[in-house]
Amino acid sequence: MKEYKVSIIVPVYNTEKYLKRCVDTLTSQTYANLEILLVDDGSSDGSGKLCDQLALGDERIRVIHKENGGLVSAWKRGVDESTGEYISFVDSDDWVDSNMIEEMAACLAGNEKEIIASDYVIERENGSRQYIWQKLPPGEYDRQAVEREVIPNLLGQERRYITISRCMKLIARKLIEDNYKYSDPAIRLGEDTTIMLPVLIDCQRLVVMDHKAYYHYFYVTSSMIHKYDKGMYENIMFLRRITRSVLQDKFQGEKLPEMLEKADQEHIFMIFLALKNEARGNPEGYKKNILEICREKEVRKLCQYTKVETLEKANRLLYLVLRHPNGITVRLLRLAMIIYYRGQCC
Repeated sequence: MKEYKVSIIVPVYNTEKYLKRCVDTLTSQTYANLEILLVDDGSSDGSGKLCDQLALGDERIRVIHKENGGLVSAWKRGVDESTGEYISFVDSDDWVDSNMIEEMAACLAGNEKEIIASDYVIERENGSRQYIWQKLPPGEYDRQAVEREVIPNLLGQERRYITISRCMKLIARKLIEDNYKYSDPAIRLGEDTTIMLPVLIDCQRLVVMDHKAYYHYFYVTSSMIHKYDKGMYENIMFLRRITRSVLQDKFQGEKLPEMLEKADQEHIFMIFLALKNEARGNPEGYKKNILEICREKEVRKLCQYTKVETLEKANRLLYLVLRHPNGITVRLLRLAMIIYYRGQCC
């Protein structure tokens, strides 16, 4: 088996508390032919200095210091300066199993448009964990299978058919380079969609590993409870424009309207996030903002002509608010968010 070179790109921003744990799991990889790029995105804590210290202990580590430009700008810089035939992304507050790269690389075939996808574990501060398995059945998918089983299910589903995250994957370099023009550094929510949607559409060979949760995603509940993104809805509208641009570039004929309809369904699920953001994090202005979002002309039209299937209780409530925005439904949503996140803290 050829040992392809793998570049692990780690965007770093103010994660001094978790960075060493992450890097230790990368330097302990059982796969030999790799490089580790730590991209310090203008951190204001000690993360940048720690990156330099960690690099002294392992010649495979390269550190890139740059002005703060956001997550997309950081991983793009890492791609530009990497030299591997395959790319893997790891966020600096997460960690991975030591055999991840070796076992994923064993599935590679040398196809310049292939992806190896594994599963992941959500790790919480209280020590609890939740395993997340791909909905797409494990196995190898050639181009015809990707067109038949993967692409039609990329957008518009309540639960992802295959994770859109750039992490927990080995991705052929060409797929990234051909498509990272769609990833605008200004995007802050759903940024992985801007790269992984076109990459998965172009994929010629996809391997979904059989229940291999190598990647550990660290979920900090306390930060989520108090986090409020004032510009989230505008970001979601920006993401919508990028998504439609990708689809218009990639599809023609009868396939394009079908994919655009799925993009509309996807947009409804993204609006759910905006409503949740307001109800959870904006105690003073949530009612006004939620009603404004739900009553926008484009949103009303979307609700009229595009339907989505919601099975989760939270999404059913959010869908109710979206379709029937009024004082009662909005206050009910706010109460549900308070109760839910209070329970998460306990």
